[in-house]
Amino acid sequence: MRRQHTRPIPATGSAEVQDGADYRVLILSNGHGEDAIGAELVRRLPAGITAEAYPTIGSGAAYQGVCPIVGPRAVLPSEGSRVHRGSLRADLRGGAIGRLVAGLRFLRTLRNRHDDIVVVGDSLGIIALWLAGHREVLFLDVYKTGFGRPYGWLEQRLVLRTARHVFSRSPELAAVLNRAGGAASCHGNVMLDTVPRGNFDASAHRSSPHAVTLLPGSRGDAPENFALFAAALRLLPAAQRPDVFLALAGTLDPETLASATGLTFAAGGTGDGLGSLEDEDLLIHLVRGRALGNLLEASDAALALSGTAAIQAMGSGVPVIGFRGATERHSRFEAESALFGPGRIAVAPTPEALAGSLSHLLSDPEDRARRAAIGRERVGGTGTLEAVLGVLEHRRRQRSARASASA
Repeated sequence: MRRQHTRPIPATGSAEVQDGADYRVLILSNGHGEDAIGAELVRRLPAGITAEAYPTIGSGAAYQGVCPIVGPRAVLPSEGSRVHRGSLRADLRGGAIGRLVAGLRFLRTLRNRHDDIVVVGDSLGIIALWLAGHREVLFLDVYKTGFGRPYGWLEQRLVLRTARHVFSRSPELAAVLNRAGGAASCHGNVMLDTVPRGNFDASAHRSSPHAVTLLPGSRGDAPENFALFAAALRLLPAAQRPDVFLALAGTLDPETLASATGLTFAAGGTGDGLGSLEDEDLLIHLVRGRALGNLLEASDAALALSGTAAIQAMGSGVPVIGFRGATERHSRFEAESALFGPGRIAVAPTPEALAGSLSHLLSDPEDRARRAAIGRERVGGTGTLEAVLGVLEHRRRQRSARASASA
């Protein structure tokens, strides 16, 4: 995907500032993958800029030890998915309205507390900020791909009224917003800026010609997805069976995964290694998700259902095999399939289909290389995070200059 900076990024905003203080930023994110992106943005903030994080859904574990976490968080029965009939009803019974009201009330208390707000996620964060009276925010849209349904009319109007600049995943989306009078640009895919790297030497755990990373997701269906992956690996001939790594999301429990597969959890390991799930036929190395980049560097393919991590795998040149998960809308899956093209092999959710595609990839290096190249191109490269940091630093310097001039 070609980087495109379609309009100069404005460095002005409406937030009140206080001379002499750190430049204060609020990161608002709505999902596990979005939290990880927000946390990496905070880690890279230059001196003089401080941040708080408001992860609106879930635990916000990605921000632990990175920056202060603020605000009430919603834990919804549906985990935000609208695939199953009755999911909205279940969320309402689970107190969704009360949590929404609490979130909006909290956002209203933040008026003029921060010099900038950065939204990481989809337009739901933008809508919440609009309802709470915030304007002139920065929006990292990690949801819209440029394929499938674009912004609806009302959604587009709210984005344009609330965000002073939108960082889009595709030049086409940026062009749509610019034609409507907004300010948007595409610098690549922010998910590639934030592939996490940790303390794990995957090469030290290699003994087979090939390696595969498992990405079962972080939602409630992750144990079921993992069980399908394990069953597929069992179908491979022993001579073709690869080294296997599982990138464990913070929400997943190894004992739960062991129960779903009949494997035994053996705790241990160093650094981000957590031990293994194993029996006489399978050995799966467990690694914290924050070392995903380490695993992808050592892998030839990935079995993946998780959204952000699967995209990071393809963008890193690792072909992905997956299927539409139980919590993923059909329209969303089709739109992403159009975007990813041959970079992702979509199969039926059966061990046989997964094993067949994996066997083909591992035995055909030319096809593997072809799919890897397409995945890199379709997902897009790095550069978005650098652009966002540049805007924040420019705004900080502007405020510092005003303070010096008035001193």
